[in-house]
Amino acid sequence: MSRFRLTPTAEQEARLLVHCAHARFVWNLAVEQHSHWRPGRPLPPGYVDQARQLTEIRAEHPWLREGSVTVQQQALRDFAQAVRNFFGGTHGKPTWRRAAAHQGFRQVAVRPEHVRKLNRRRGAAWIPKVGWVRFHWSRRPPAAAKSYRVTRDGAGRWHIAFAAVPAAIPAPGDGGVVGIDRGVAVSAALSTGELLRCPGLSRVERTRARRLRRRLARATRGSHRHARLVGAIARLTGRESARRKDWVEKVTTRLAREFDLIRVEDLRIADMTRSARGNAGSPGRQVRQKSGLNRAILAQGWGLLVSRLADKAPGRVEKVPAAFTSQRCSACGHVAPESRESQAVFRCVACGYHDNADVNAARNIAAGRAVAARGGGTAVRPVNREPRRPVPAAGGRNPPVG
Repeated sequence: MSRFRLTPTAEQEARLLVHCAHARFVWNLAVEQHSHWRPGRPLPPGYVDQARQLTEIRAEHPWLREGSVTVQQQALRDFAQAVRNFFGGTHGKPTWRRAAAHQGFRQVAVRPEHVRKLNRRRGAAWIPKVGWVRFHWSRRPPAAAKSYRVTRDGAGRWHIAFAAVPAAIPAPGDGGVVGIDRGVAVSAALSTGELLRCPGLSRVERTRARRLRRRLARATRGSHRHARLVGAIARLTGRESARRKDWVEKVTTRLAREFDLIRVEDLRIADMTRSARGNAGSPGRQVRQKSGLNRAILAQGWGLLVSRLADKAPGRVEKVPAAFTSQRCSACGHVAPESRESQAVFRCVACGYHDNADVNAARNIAAGRAVAARGGGTAVRPVNREPRRPVPAAGGRNPPVG
Protein backbone atom coordinates (compact mmCIF):
# COMPACT_ATOMS: atom_id res chain seq x y z
CA MET A 1 0.00 0.00 0.00
CA SER A 2 1.61 3.27 -1.18
CA ARG A 3 0.10 6.29 0.56
CA PHE A 4 0.41 9.92 -0.50
CA ARG A 5 -0.78 13.20 0.99
CA LEU A 6 -3.72 14.72 -0.90
CA THR A 7 -4.07 18.49 -1.16
CA PRO A 8 -7.64 19.14 -2.38
CA THR A 9 -9.11 22.58 -2.76
CA ALA A 10 -12.01 23.71 -0.58
CA GLU A 11 -14.53 22.80 -3.27
CA GLN A 12 -12.91 19.42 -3.88
CA GLU A 13 -12.82 18.69 -0.15
CA ALA A 14 -16.57 19.28 0.09
CA ARG A 15 -17.17 16.78 -2.73
CA LEU A 16 -14.83 14.25 -1.11
CA LEU A 17 -16.79 14.52 2.12
CA VAL A 18 -19.97 13.79 0.18
CA HIS A 19 -18.37 10.62 -1.22
CA CYS A 20 -17.35 9.61 2.30
CA ALA A 21 -20.87 10.19 3.61
CA HIS A 22 -22.44 8.15 0.81
CA ALA A 23 -20.04 5.23 1.30
CA ARG A 24 -20.67 5.30 5.06
CA PHE A 25 -24.45 5.47 4.54
CA VAL A 26 -24.47 2.48 2.19
CA TRP A 27 -22.22 0.49 4.53
CA ASN A 28 -24.45 1.17 7.53
CA LEU A 29 -27.54 0.10 5.56
CA ALA A 30 -25.84 -3.21 4.82
CA VAL A 31 -24.90 -3.59 8.50
CA GLU A 32 -28.52 -2.95 9.51
CA GLN A 33 -29.79 -5.61 7.10
CA HIS A 34 -27.38 -8.20 8.46
CA SER A 35 -28.04 -7.25 12.09
CA HIS A 36 -31.55 -8.77 11.89
CA TRP A 37 -30.27 -12.16 10.82
CA ARG A 38 -30.38 -15.04 13.28
CA PRO A 39 -29.77 -18.78 12.81
CA GLY A 40 -32.93 -20.30 11.33
CA ARG A 41 -34.00 -17.15 9.53
CA PRO A 42 -33.63 -16.53 5.77
CA LEU A 43 -30.18 -15.34 4.76
CA PRO A 44 -29.74 -11.57 4.40
CA PRO A 45 -29.32 -10.17 0.89
CA GLY A 46 -25.92 -10.57 -0.76
CA TYR A 47 -24.04 -8.10 -2.92
CA VAL A 48 -26.14 -8.67 -6.06
CA ASP A 49 -29.42 -8.05 -4.24
CA GLN A 50 -27.99 -5.07 -2.37
CA ALA A 51 -26.69 -3.54 -5.62
CA ARG A 52 -30.20 -3.87 -7.09
CA GLN A 53 -31.65 -2.20 -3.99
CA LEU A 54 -29.06 0.56 -4.30
CA THR A 55 -30.28 1.31 -7.82
CA GLU A 56 -33.83 1.66 -6.52
CA ILE A 57 -32.75 3.93 -3.66
CA ARG A 58 -30.75 6.17 -6.00
CA ALA A 59 -33.83 6.59 -8.18
CA GLU A 60 -35.90 7.71 -5.17
CA HIS A 61 -33.37 10.02 -3.46
CA PRO A 62 -31.70 12.75 -5.54
CA TRP A 63 -29.07 13.48 -2.86
CA LEU A 64 -27.76 9.91 -3.21
CA ARG A 65 -28.04 9.97 -6.99
CA GLU A 66 -25.75 13.00 -7.13
CA GLY A 67 -22.90 10.91 -5.77
CA SER A 68 -20.72 8.41 -7.60
CA VAL A 69 -22.35 5.03 -8.14
CA THR A 70 -18.95 3.32 -8.27
CA VAL A 71 -18.07 4.63 -4.80
CA GLN A 72 -21.37 3.38 -3.38
CA GLN A 73 -21.16 0.00 -5.09
CA GLN A 74 -17.62 -0.45 -3.87
CA ALA A 75 -18.80 0.12 -0.30
CA LEU A 76 -21.18 -2.83 -0.79
CA ARG A 77 -18.35 -4.95 -2.21
CA ASP A 78 -16.17 -4.09 0.76
CA PHE A 79 -18.97 -5.07 3.11
CA ALA A 80 -19.47 -8.39 1.32
CA GLN A 81 -15.75 -9.10 1.67
CA ALA A 82 -15.88 -8.13 5.35
CA VAL A 83 -18.72 -10.61 5.91
CA ARG A 84 -16.74 -13.37 4.19
CA ASN A 85 -13.73 -12.57 6.36
CA PHE A 86 -15.91 -12.72 9.48
CA PHE A 87 -17.33 -16.13 8.68
CA GLY A 88 -13.87 -17.27 7.64
CA GLY A 89 -12.62 -16.51 11.14
CA THR A 90 -9.91 -14.05 10.09
CA HIS A 91 -11.64 -10.77 11.05
CA GLY A 92 -14.25 -9.44 13.40
CA LYS A 93 -17.86 -8.74 12.63
CA PRO A 94 -18.56 -5.65 10.48
CA THR A 95 -19.82 -2.81 12.65
CA TRP A 96 -21.34 0.63 12.22
CA ARG A 97 -19.25 3.45 10.84
CA ARG A 98 -19.30 6.91 12.39
CA ALA A 99 -18.55 10.22 10.75
CA ALA A 100 -16.09 11.12 13.50
CA ALA A 101 -13.94 8.06 12.92
CA HIS A 102 -14.62 6.78 9.39
CA GLN A 103 -14.04 9.23 6.56
CA GLY A 104 -13.02 7.46 3.41
CA PHE A 105 -14.01 5.52 0.31
CA ARG A 106 -12.46 3.20 -2.24
CA GLN A 107 -12.29 3.49 -6.01
CA VAL A 108 -11.57 0.59 -8.37
CA ALA A 109 -10.90 0.20 -12.11
CA VAL A 110 -7.98 2.61 -11.90
CA ARG A 111 -6.06 2.95 -15.16
CA PRO A 112 -2.56 4.39 -15.67
CA GLU A 113 -3.97 7.55 -17.24
CA HIS A 114 -5.88 8.27 -14.00
CA VAL A 115 -2.60 9.24 -12.31
CA ARG A 116 -0.20 11.76 -13.76
CA LYS A 117 2.87 13.69 -12.68
CA LEU A 118 2.66 17.48 -12.78
CA ASN A 119 6.16 18.43 -11.70
CA ARG A 120 8.96 17.18 -9.47
CA ARG A 121 6.91 17.52 -6.28
CA ARG A 122 3.29 17.34 -7.39
CA GLY A 123 1.06 14.73 -8.95
CA ALA A 124 -2.66 14.45 -9.59
CA ALA A 125 -5.20 11.64 -9.39
CA TRP A 126 -8.59 11.48 -11.09
CA ILE A 127 -11.50 10.98 -8.66
CA PRO A 128 -15.04 10.53 -10.04
CA LYS A 129 -17.21 13.66 -9.80
CA VAL A 130 -14.34 15.52 -8.13
CA GLY A 131 -11.80 15.86 -10.92
CA TRP A 132 -8.04 15.99 -10.75
CA VAL A 133 -6.89 16.24 -7.12
CA ARG A 134 -3.27 17.03 -6.43
CA PHE A 135 -1.03 15.03 -4.09
CA HIS A 136 2.59 15.16 -2.94
CA TRP A 137 4.76 13.22 -5.40
CA SER A 138 7.14 11.83 -2.77
CA ARG A 139 7.81 8.73 -4.90
CA ARG A 140 6.44 7.09 -8.01
CA PRO A 141 3.03 5.42 -7.45
CA PRO A 142 2.92 1.69 -8.26
CA ALA A 143 2.09 1.11 -11.90
CA ALA A 144 0.26 -2.14 -11.10
CA ALA A 145 -2.28 -0.45 -8.81
CA LYS A 146 -5.87 -1.25 -9.81
CA SER A 147 -7.60 0.64 -6.99
CA TYR A 148 -7.01 3.36 -4.44
CA ARG A 149 -8.53 4.46 -1.15
CA VAL A 150 -9.08 8.08 -0.15
CA THR A 151 -9.18 8.77 3.61
CA ARG A 152 -9.35 11.72 5.95
CA ASP A 153 -7.78 11.42 9.40
CA GLY A 154 -8.79 13.07 12.64
CA ALA A 155 -6.45 15.99 12.00
CA GLY A 156 -8.26 16.86 8.75
CA ARG A 157 -5.50 15.57 6.46
CA TRP A 158 -6.41 13.75 3.26
CA HIS A 159 -4.47 10.78 1.89
CA ILE A 160 -4.68 8.56 -1.15
CA ALA A 161 -3.36 5.00 -0.93
CA PHE A 162 -2.79 2.91 -4.06
CA ALA A 163 -3.33 -0.82 -3.53
CA ALA A 164 -0.59 -2.96 -5.03
CA VAL A 165 1.32 -6.00 -3.85
CA PRO A 166 4.97 -4.92 -3.55
CA ALA A 167 7.76 -7.20 -4.65
CA ALA A 168 9.49 -9.13 -1.88
CA ILE A 169 12.97 -8.00 -0.85
CA PRO A 170 15.51 -10.64 -1.92
CA ALA A 171 17.53 -12.32 0.80
CA PRO A 172 21.30 -11.71 0.89
CA GLY A 173 21.96 -15.45 0.75
CA ASP A 174 24.71 -15.52 3.39
CA GLY A 175 22.72 -17.55 5.93
CA GLY A 176 22.50 -14.74 8.46
CA VAL A 177 19.99 -15.12 11.31
CA VAL A 178 18.80 -12.34 13.60
CA GLY A 179 16.58 -12.41 16.65
CA ILE A 180 14.39 -9.51 17.72
CA ASP A 181 13.28 -8.93 21.28
CA ARG A 182 10.50 -6.36 21.53
CA GLY A 183 10.14 -4.24 24.63
CA VAL A 184 8.95 -0.93 26.01
CA ALA A 185 12.18 0.75 27.15
CA VAL A 186 13.88 -0.57 24.00
CA SER A 187 11.48 -1.02 21.10
CA ALA A 188 13.54 -3.71 19.38
CA ALA A 189 16.77 -5.31 20.56
CA LEU A 190 18.67 -7.29 17.95
CA SER A 191 20.81 -10.33 18.62
CA THR A 192 23.69 -8.41 17.02
CA GLY A 193 23.71 -6.10 20.05
CA GLU A 194 21.94 -3.19 18.36
CA LEU A 195 19.21 -1.42 20.33
CA LEU A 196 16.47 0.27 18.29
CA ARG A 197 14.03 2.78 19.71
CA CYS A 198 10.85 3.87 18.03
CA PRO A 199 10.65 7.67 17.81
CA GLY A 200 7.63 9.23 19.44
CA LEU A 201 6.66 12.68 20.59
CA SER A 202 9.33 14.91 22.06
CA ARG A 203 9.23 16.04 25.66
CA VAL A 204 7.74 19.39 24.65
CA GLU A 205 5.12 17.70 22.48
CA ARG A 206 4.15 15.28 25.25
CA THR A 207 3.73 18.17 27.66
CA ARG A 208 1.56 20.03 25.16
CA ALA A 209 -0.56 16.92 24.51
CA ARG A 210 -1.10 16.47 28.25
CA ARG A 211 -2.20 20.08 28.64
CA LEU A 212 -4.53 19.84 25.66
CA ARG A 213 -6.20 16.74 27.11
CA ARG A 214 -6.74 18.50 30.42
CA ARG A 215 -8.32 21.44 28.63
CA LEU A 216 -10.44 19.06 26.57
CA ALA A 217 -11.81 17.46 29.74
CA ARG A 218 -13.14 20.89 30.82
CA ALA A 219 -14.55 21.88 27.42
CA THR A 220 -18.22 21.53 26.58
CA ARG A 221 -19.06 18.84 24.07
CA GLY A 222 -20.25 20.27 20.77
CA SER A 223 -18.63 23.66 21.31
CA HIS A 224 -16.10 25.24 18.95
CA ARG A 225 -13.46 25.05 21.67
CA HIS A 226 -14.04 21.32 22.06
CA ALA A 227 -13.70 20.77 18.30
CA ARG A 228 -10.55 22.89 18.16
CA LEU A 229 -8.93 20.94 20.99
CA VAL A 230 -9.87 17.60 19.42
CA GLY A 231 -8.21 18.68 16.18
CA ALA A 232 -5.04 19.83 17.98
CA ILE A 233 -4.75 16.52 19.83
CA ALA A 234 -5.41 14.59 16.62
CA ARG A 235 -2.58 16.43 14.87
CA LEU A 236 -0.14 15.44 17.61
CA THR A 237 -1.38 11.85 17.57
CA GLY A 238 -1.06 11.73 13.78
CA ARG A 239 2.48 13.06 14.01
CA GLU A 240 3.40 10.30 16.47
CA SER A 241 1.78 7.65 14.28
CA ALA A 242 3.58 8.91 11.17
CA ARG A 243 6.95 8.75 12.92
CA ARG A 244 6.24 5.22 14.14
CA LYS A 245 5.23 4.00 10.68
CA ASP A 246 8.25 5.64 9.07
CA TRP A 247 10.56 3.98 11.62
CA VAL A 248 8.95 0.57 11.07
CA GLU A 249 9.29 0.83 7.28
CA LYS A 250 12.98 1.74 7.45
CA VAL A 251 13.86 -0.90 10.06
CA THR A 252 11.99 -3.73 8.35
CA THR A 253 13.52 -2.90 4.96
CA ARG A 254 17.02 -2.96 6.41
CA LEU A 255 16.46 -6.24 8.26
CA ALA A 256 14.98 -7.93 5.20
CA ARG A 257 18.01 -6.91 3.15
CA GLU A 258 20.66 -7.93 5.70
CA PHE A 259 19.42 -11.29 7.04
CA ASP A 260 18.15 -14.51 5.53
CA LEU A 261 16.13 -15.59 8.58
CA ILE A 262 14.39 -13.30 11.06
CA ARG A 263 13.08 -14.71 14.34
CA VAL A 264 10.70 -12.87 16.66
CA GLU A 265 8.75 -13.69 19.80
CA ASP A 266 5.28 -15.12 19.38
CA LEU A 267 3.44 -12.50 21.43
CA ARG A 268 -0.31 -12.14 21.85
CA ILE A 269 -0.40 -8.38 21.78
CA ALA A 270 -4.20 -8.17 22.02
CA ASP A 271 -4.13 -10.15 25.26
CA MET A 272 -1.16 -8.22 26.63
CA THR A 273 -2.88 -4.88 26.08
CA ARG A 274 -6.25 -5.95 27.45
CA SER A 275 -7.70 -3.61 30.05
CA ALA A 276 -7.54 -4.52 33.75
CA ARG A 277 -10.71 -2.60 34.56
CA GLY A 278 -12.79 -5.69 35.37
CA ASN A 279 -16.47 -5.31 36.24
CA ALA A 280 -18.62 -4.09 39.13
CA GLY A 281 -18.57 -7.46 40.88
CA SER A 282 -14.87 -8.06 40.37
CA PRO A 283 -13.09 -4.74 39.86
CA GLY A 284 -9.57 -4.76 38.53
CA ARG A 285 -6.42 -3.84 40.37
CA GLN A 286 -3.87 -1.20 39.34
CA VAL A 287 -6.03 -0.17 36.41
CA ARG A 288 -4.20 3.11 35.80
CA GLN A 289 -0.81 1.40 35.79
CA LYS A 290 -2.04 -1.25 33.37
CA SER A 291 -3.54 1.33 31.04
CA GLY A 292 -0.23 3.20 31.01
CA LEU A 293 1.60 -0.01 30.15
CA ASN A 294 -0.91 -0.73 27.38
CA ARG A 295 -0.31 2.68 25.83
CA ALA A 296 3.46 2.20 26.04
CA ILE A 297 3.25 -1.20 24.32
CA LEU A 298 1.02 0.06 21.52
CA ALA A 299 3.28 3.08 20.97
CA GLN A 300 6.21 0.79 20.06
CA GLY A 301 4.51 -0.70 16.99
CA TRP A 302 5.14 -4.36 17.89
CA GLY A 303 2.47 -5.78 15.63
CA LEU A 304 3.23 -3.49 12.70
CA LEU A 305 6.91 -4.42 12.88
CA VAL A 306 6.23 -8.14 12.48
CA SER A 307 3.51 -7.72 9.85
CA ARG A 308 5.73 -5.55 7.67
CA LEU A 309 8.59 -8.01 8.06
CA ALA A 310 6.29 -10.79 6.86
CA ASP A 311 5.29 -8.65 3.85
CA LYS A 312 8.85 -7.77 2.85
CA ALA A 313 10.49 -11.11 3.68
CA PRO A 314 7.79 -13.74 3.06
CA GLY A 315 8.75 -17.18 4.31
CA ARG A 316 11.78 -15.85 6.17
CA VAL A 317 10.09 -14.79 9.43
CA GLU A 318 9.77 -17.33 12.23
CA LYS A 319 7.93 -16.94 15.53
CA VAL A 320 9.57 -18.42 18.61
CA PRO A 321 7.66 -19.12 21.86
CA ALA A 322 8.38 -16.27 24.23
CA ALA A 323 8.39 -18.34 27.45
CA PHE A 324 11.53 -17.74 29.55
CA THR A 325 13.55 -16.13 26.75
CA SER A 326 14.40 -13.26 29.12
CA GLN A 327 15.41 -15.59 31.98
CA ARG A 328 17.61 -17.99 30.01
CA CYS A 329 21.33 -17.44 29.64
CA SER A 330 22.32 -17.31 25.98
CA ALA A 331 25.79 -18.63 26.86
CA CYS A 332 25.09 -21.71 29.03
CA GLY A 333 21.32 -22.15 28.77
CA HIS A 334 20.64 -21.91 32.51
CA VAL A 335 17.19 -20.56 33.37
CA ALA A 336 16.71 -18.54 36.56
CA PRO A 337 14.63 -15.44 37.34
CA GLU A 338 17.47 -14.19 39.55
CA SER A 339 19.68 -13.75 36.48
CA ARG A 340 17.54 -10.82 35.38
CA GLU A 341 18.95 -8.28 37.81
CA SER A 342 17.03 -5.35 36.38
CA GLN A 343 15.20 -4.22 33.28
CA ALA A 344 18.48 -3.74 31.41
CA VAL A 345 21.00 -6.01 33.15
CA PHE A 346 21.33 -9.78 32.81
CA ARG A 347 23.90 -11.67 34.87
CA CYS A 348 23.77 -15.47 34.83
CA VAL A 349 23.86 -16.96 38.32
CA ALA A 350 25.38 -20.18 36.96
CA CYS A 351 28.21 -19.09 34.65
CA GLY A 352 28.48 -15.34 35.35
CA TYR A 353 27.71 -14.29 31.78
CA HIS A 354 26.87 -10.57 31.73
CA ASP A 355 25.05 -8.70 28.98
CA ASN A 356 22.18 -6.38 28.25
CA ALA A 357 18.97 -8.17 29.21
CA ASP A 358 17.20 -7.40 25.93
CA VAL A 359 20.19 -8.44 23.82
CA ASN A 360 20.46 -11.70 25.78
CA ALA A 361 16.78 -12.42 25.09
CA ALA A 362 17.24 -11.56 21.41
CA ARG A 363 20.10 -14.07 21.16
CA ASN A 364 17.89 -16.76 22.67
CA ILE A 365 15.25 -15.91 20.10
CA ALA A 366 17.80 -16.03 17.28
CA ALA A 367 18.85 -19.51 18.43
CA GLY A 368 15.19 -20.59 18.48
CA ARG A 369 15.41 -21.46 22.15
CA ALA A 370 12.27 -21.79 24.23
CA VAL A 371 11.76 -23.40 27.61
CA ALA A 372 8.52 -25.06 28.61
CA ALA A 373 7.05 -24.51 32.05
CA ARG A 374 8.55 -27.80 33.22
CA GLY A 375 11.60 -27.69 31.02
CA GLY A 376 15.13 -28.51 31.89
CA GLY A 377 17.89 -30.31 30.14
CA THR A 378 20.92 -28.73 31.74
CA ALA A 379 23.14 -30.13 34.43
CA VAL A 380 21.85 -27.55 36.87
CA ARG A 381 18.44 -28.28 38.35
CA PRO A 382 15.96 -25.97 36.60
CA VAL A 383 14.39 -23.34 38.80
CA ASN A 384 11.48 -22.58 36.49
CA ARG A 385 9.32 -25.42 37.79
CA GLU A 386 5.82 -24.60 38.92
CA PRO A 387 5.14 -25.49 42.57
CA ARG A 388 3.11 -28.66 42.98
CA ARG A 389 0.79 -29.45 45.83
CA PRO A 390 2.23 -32.33 47.92
CA VAL A 391 0.31 -35.59 47.77
CA PRO A 392 -0.70 -36.90 51.26
CA ALA A 393 0.97 -40.15 52.28
CA ALA A 394 -0.96 -43.23 53.30
CA GLY A 395 -0.62 -42.40 56.99
CA GLY A 396 -2.07 -38.93 56.52
CA ARG A 397 1.29 -37.15 56.69
CA ASN A 398 2.63 -35.15 53.80
CA PRO A 399 5.90 -36.34 52.28
CA PRO A 400 8.83 -33.95 52.26
CA VAL A 401 8.94 -31.57 49.29
CA GLY A 402 12.15 -31.39 47.34
